[in-house]
This record gives sequence, C-alpha cells and structure tokens, in this order.
Amino acid sequence: MAVVTVALGIVSVTACGGGSTDEPGGVDISSGSRHVNLVAYATPKPGFDAIIPAFRETETGRDIGFSQSYGASGDQSRKVARRVPADVVNFSVEPDITRLVKEGVVDEDWKTQAPNNSTPFGSVVALVVRKGNPKGIHDWDDLLKPGVQVVTPNPGSSGSAKWNLLAPYSVKSNGGRDNQAGLDYVSELIRDHVSVIPKSGREATTAFEQGQGDVLISYENEAIMLDRANATAGANSQVEYLIPRQTFKIENPVAVVNTSKDKAAATAFVDYLFTDEAQRLWAQEGFRPVVPSIVTATAAQFPGEIDKLWTIKELGAVLGEGTAEDNDGKDLTGWKAVDSALFGTKGDITKIYNSGGRQ
Repeated sequence: MAVVTVALGIVSVTACGGGSTDEPGGVDISSGSRHVNLVAYATPKPGFDAIIPAFRETETGRDIGFSQSYGASGDQSRKVARRVPADVVNFSVEPDITRLVKEGVVDEDWKTQAPNNSTPFGSVVALVVRKGNPKGIHDWDDLLKPGVQVVTPNPGSSGSAKWNLLAPYSVKSNGGRDNQAGLDYVSELIRDHVSVIPKSGREATTAFEQGQGDVLISYENEAIMLDRANATAGANSQVEYLIPRQTFKIENPVAVVNTSKDKAAATAFVDYLFTDEAQRLWAQEGFRPVVPSIVTATAAQFPGEIDKLWTIKELGAVLGEGTAEDNDGKDLTGWKAVDSALFGTKGDITKIYNSGGRQ
C-alpha cells in the first residue's frame, strides 16, 4: 500500500466546508448574460474552482456566469428536491440524484445524457493517519485495534460516509456474499471506534485536522488536497495517508436539472467536464479522471497498489439477488440494491447507526 506524508494545518480546508461563492481564489465567475447554478456535495469544490474559470475561457462558456453551493450530499439533494434554484447537480452518490428523479426535477434518462453514466470523476476510499502512523494502521483490521478512534461522517446526510463504509463492508463480506461478516465489522467499528460523526466528508476532514481521532476514512482526493494545502505545517500537525490493498471505487455523478432556465448552458458545462482539458484539471486537483487516455496519462499522480477495487455494480449484483418478488419481477441492481439493503430506512447499516453499533 502507498503511504504518503501529508502536512495538516487548520487554516486551509475549513474555509471550504460549504455555502456558496462566486469568486473561487479571487476569480470572478458570476458575470455573464447567462447563468448556471451549481449545487454539489462539499468535496469537489477545489475541482470546480479550477474547472469553472477554464470553462469560461472557452468560446461556449465565455458568457456563462456561475453560482456555487456546497454541502453534505444528502442535504444538498433534499434542498434541490424542495426546488432550491439549481441547473447542474453533482452529488456523492447516485441515490441523491434518484431522489430528484422521483421528485420530477431530473429526467429519468439522466445517466445516458453524458459519458460514463454521467460520472465525470471519482476517487477511492483511503485511510488518513497521524504522521509516523503511531497506531500502526495498515489495513481495515487495524481500525478495530483497542483504543483506535475513527472519524467518518454520518451516512444519513453524507454520501462520503456510505463510500467509507462500503469499502470495509465489501472486504469483510466478500462483496456481499457473507453479509453478516460485513455487518459485524461495521457494527464493531461504529460501536467501539467511531466517536466523531460529522455531517459531511469535508466536515470530517476538518474534525480530524483539528485533532480529533486517530484515523480518518476519506476520499483519496481529500488526502491529496491536504498534502498540497498544508505542506508548510509544523511536524506535529502532519499526517500520512494510505490506500488499502482492497478498497472501493467512488463514483460521483452529475446531472442537469430539468427545471433549469438555461438547459443549453447547463448541458454545455456538463459536456465540458468530460473534455480532455477538464479531465486533466480534475486529476491536478486530486480527483481520478474517467476518460481512458487521461487516466493513463495521469496514473503517476495516484500512488498505491490496489489488488481489489470493489464497485457498486459488483456489490449491487450480489445484494440484489432474490429481490425480484418485491420489485416488479426484476432483481434490484447497482445503487438501488445497495441502498435498499444497507442504507435505506430499513437498511442494515442504517439500523446499526440508529442503535449505536448494536445489531
């Protein structure tokens, strides 16, 4: 597994926690005769802060202004469902867009409206520890060592939390084939080791940065961001991150809102996210690109040897087996299967959280 030294200071990431901005890095992005409201989960703000100005330099985007709103993925999705103004949404997990389909805000065929199932970038689940790794964290089993305190957000509000838990669940359950083994791990983790439960992945990063916990379960791009933003921090504030040899592929979808007042502008921006130029910008900001040629060209920017990268498609195929009787004769697949089994109101991991880690 790769271990990367990261210098961690309080100043840089706390300012990125949420809210809206029209001037990322002091660059005005609001001017223009047309306008796009971007509503997203908290984590990709650094990526959009680089990509939006680049889009505005293109012939298509030069007269399109932007407003941005960031927060916990589930919370942002619920806001848009209540008709908060939005033209483009980018959420941590697919169910947060599915909610908008049910509310009539996003078209049913949204996944086919852009390449790669409308997913312009992604990441993998990583573990962040204090410099020198004093707790000896090397893999998922080490999170259950006596005295180890883990920071991970609440899956009720955060898509990041779902990805974080799907990684060890998939490892321990062999991709859902031994469901109880996966739930036993998650239960012990929540009951005995998770004492800080922030609302979003970005708030979890900030809590860890401020000294809470021994291990942060997070997006790989969050650790990369900390590395760059806090390289001059004192030695006592530095951390390391590692990519477990078995982890989970994070896929963060985007969609155009069908109530947009300028769907052409919104669609043009979404299309730009998949261009080679934008894909390189995603990679520069620590997010894994999805266009194959750029994936190859930027591979060196993402250290770590992954033996098994579990996916939603693979896990959903297992967890959805036998659900046809309750679903119009067809087994659930993908996120529908995973959310129903683990994170819905009756999901097993939801029950674990609601009981404080007791099954």
